[in-house]
Amino acid sequence: MESVEIAPRTIVVTGASGGIGRACAIAFGLRGDRLALVARGRAGLDAAVREVETAGASKVIAIEADVTDPDAVDAAAARAEAELGPIDVWVNDAFASVFAPFTEITPDEFRRVTEVTYLGYVYSTQAALRRMLPRNRGVVVQVGSAIAYRGIPLQTAYSGAKHAIQGFNEALRCELLASGTRVRTTMVQMPAVNTPQFDWVRSRLPERAQPVPPIYQPEVAARAVLYAADHPGRREYWVGASTVATLVANAIAPGLLDRYLARTGFASQQDGHRQPGREAGNLFEPVDGFRDFGSHGRFDDRAHGFSAQQEAAHALGTLATRVRQGAERVIARVAGPSSGSTSPSGGTRRVPQPTDTDRE
Repeated sequence: MESVEIAPRTIVVTGASGGIGRACAIAFGLRGDRLALVARGRAGLDAAVREVETAGASKVIAIEADVTDPDAVDAAAARAEAELGPIDVWVNDAFASVFAPFTEITPDEFRRVTEVTYLGYVYSTQAALRRMLPRNRGVVVQVGSAIAYRGIPLQTAYSGAKHAIQGFNEALRCELLASGTRVRTTMVQMPAVNTPQFDWVRSRLPERAQPVPPIYQPEVAARAVLYAADHPGRREYWVGASTVATLVANAIAPGLLDRYLARTGFASQQDGHRQPGREAGNLFEPVDGFRDFGSHGRFDDRAHGFSAQQEAAHALGTLATRVRQGAERVIARVAGPSSGSTSPSGGTRRVPQPTDTDRE
C-alpha cells in the first residue's frame, strides 16, 4: 500500500479541557496537527496543552472562552487563525447538564444548559463557517449523542439540547449541499463515555451520577471524531453497539423504549453510592479552573477501550472509499488525458476533501 503523508492541519476543539474534547485534542496532536483548545477552566486547559504537545502537535494554544458568548467564540476563531493558520477542522464538544427530574430544574438552569449545549454549537459553527466558506473548504464535526434521538429521564435539559443540535445540523447540511460549497458538517452520535462530567455535573440525585452502561473510554470517541473529520461527506456516525441498538429500537418501537427507560433509566444513571453533597457543579463556573480532571472519569475499571462496531464501520467506510477511488482511476485512464490533468505523484497532501459520492 502506498504511504501518503498528510500535511498538518489547523484544528479547533471546544470543551477541550476534559473528557471527549481533550481526548480528541490529544488524538489530533498525535498526527502532528496544530491545535487551538477552547474551554473555560485554566488548569484543565494548561494540562491539556501539555498532553497535546507531548503527543506531538506542531503547535498548541489555549483559549479561555465561554461558548455561550458569540463574540468570545468569534474572537477565539480569529486568534486561532492568526496564530495557527486557516482553520481546517472545527470540533464542537462543549456542553453542560443537570441530573435531576424536570420538576426540580430551575428555569435559569434549563436556560444555561440550552445555551451551552445547543447555542454554543450554533455560535461556534457560525464562527467556523465565516472563515471556511470564503475559502470553500473545511469541516465542522458536531459531537452528538444517542440522546440526540432518544431522550432519557433525569436529563430533560440535555436531551432537549442534543435534539436541537440534531435538527440544526441536518438543516445546515442541506443548505451547504444546496450551495455547492465543499465545506462539510457531520455529526458523531456517542455512547456512554467515561469522562469527568459525572463528578462535576450539577446533580440532585440521591446517589452519584454515572453513564448508562456499557461505558466506553474517551479514546474510542476520539477515534470516531478523527474518522469523521477525515470523511465528512457522511451525514453522521454512530459509535458503539449500544448506540446502534438504542437508535434502531427507538426508530422501531419508541413507545416500548419509553416504558423500558421509565423502569430502568433512574437506577441505571446512579452508581449505588450516596452523593456526598449538593455541589454547584460546573454549570455556571468551571470546576477545572484550579484543578485538572483529565480525560477520564472514575469508571476506568468498567470502561471499554475498543468498539468492534466502530472498527467494522470504519473498515467498511475505508473500503468503500478505496473502491470508489479505484473506479475513478480506471475511468480516468479509459477517458484519456483529455479528461483532465493528473495530480502530482510526490509531496505531502491534505486529507481528501469530501465529494458527493461520500454521502450516506
